[in-house]
Amino acid sequence: MDKNISILGCGWLGEPLAIKLIEQGCCIKGSTTSSFKLDEFKKLRITPFLISLEDLKETLFEFLRSDILIVALPSKNINGFKNLIKYIEQSSIKKVLFISATSVYKSNNLIVTEESDLYNNAALVEIEKLFKTNKKFKTTVIRFAGLFGYNRKPGNFFKNGRIIPNPEGFVNMIHQDDCVAILTKIIENNIWNEVFNACADSHPKRRDYYIKTKADIGKDAPVFEETEKNVFKIISNKKIKSALNYNFKYADLMAINYGDLDI
Repeated sequence: MDKNISILGCGWLGEPLAIKLIEQGCCIKGSTTSSFKLDEFKKLRITPFLISLEDLKETLFEFLRSDILIVALPSKNINGFKNLIKYIEQSSIKKVLFISATSVYKSNNLIVTEESDLYNNAALVEIEKLFKTNKKFKTTVIRFAGLFGYNRKPGNFFKNGRIIPNPEGFVNMIHQDDCVAILTKIIENNIWNEVFNACADSHPKRRDYYIKTKADIGKDAPVFEETEKNVFKIISNKKIKSALNYNFKYADLMAINYGDLDI
């Protein structure tokens, strides 16, 4: 495994990933936009950097002095990413792991694979393309489904009486632990120039899922927007399970107790 790794966006997902990689002997540089997190990073043995995609500076070159760059930013700032790539091209980075989302796929009421249709001209699709088509470095794109785990509980997703649409559609979710394990395995196995979906095995109906997740954390029963129109997509995880020989820790979404503080 490459030992020098920079994580751009050391937040909800990037920080636990950094901790895992440090446990495996890697030297990790992590970025944040919050100055109060710098001391926290030092305590975790993450070399801290204050970096904003909207205002990249020459100090970025020190952050990019690594073998691998993991991009874990929720931003859809196309120009910001174009500017970032210019810096990457002048750095020692040769491999990029770009964290994307399954929202790039159209909801076509079908099972969705990595070859399925994407939304035309969507910002995230364009950003993925910037990385995938660049010849100066190798990129693997990982498209995560809806993220949950620990302080991110699905029972809190629809607060203050918000009505939940499309109750007969299906959910596509993935736990933080599975995200971290998958990203680590991609690096361990040196799998580059690929695109992967990452999603739990099961896809319960939205109605069943949100009734359960709210009940598990003691919230009032959800209210649904009843409609005859049923729009959905079911994300296939077959490719990544095969490539990594990976079994999901949280494969069955309806078997989880979402009130458990450990998850």
